[in-house]
Amino acid sequence: MEPAPSAPEPVTAPAPQPRRCVCPGSYDPITLGHLDVIRRAAALYDEVVVAVLYNQSKQGMFSPAERLELIRHECAELPNVRAIEFHGRLLVDVCQELGIAAIVKGLRGETDYSYELPMAVMNRHLTGVETLFLPGDPAYTQVSSSLIKEVARFGGNIKGLVGPRVAEALAAKLA
Repeated sequence: MEPAPSAPEPVTAPAPQPRRCVCPGSYDPITLGHLDVIRRAAALYDEVVVAVLYNQSKQGMFSPAERLELIRHECAELPNVRAIEFHGRLLVDVCQELGIAAIVKGLRGETDYSYELPMAVMNRHLTGVETLFLPGDPAYTQVSSSLIKEVARFGGNIKGLVGPRVAEALAAKLA
């Protein structure tokens, strides 16, 4: 009598790798336009890393730590979003270090596209990291951190362009 054939060993597929992206910027300060792009990226990816670029040759209004705190507050309801700081190295090096294959950038218009496209091409050339462009929400197409700071500096109304915590932080800086 022959032994009964044994059942084949079950084949287990490797666990899928999480889909991760980075949303880089200076975020000095984070605006509702930034937050719109981050939220939309968070709906598309398993993890979004908001990478705060700190350029030491530029004088920002907020320190890197303050920027990170504001981003963390604004993104608190997004469990798959985290914020980090980087400086003195290429964004693609940060991507490789973190195992991220995509950069997500919001575009407000032609000027942003003209500025971002050469960087996207270079990033892909250097490491193969792809850049995805999300069109900005029309409600925020004219909003930039620089413009927000300028309007706030002269007492203009920035309600609906930044979160309340950011507006408070700006007022405190300008007091």
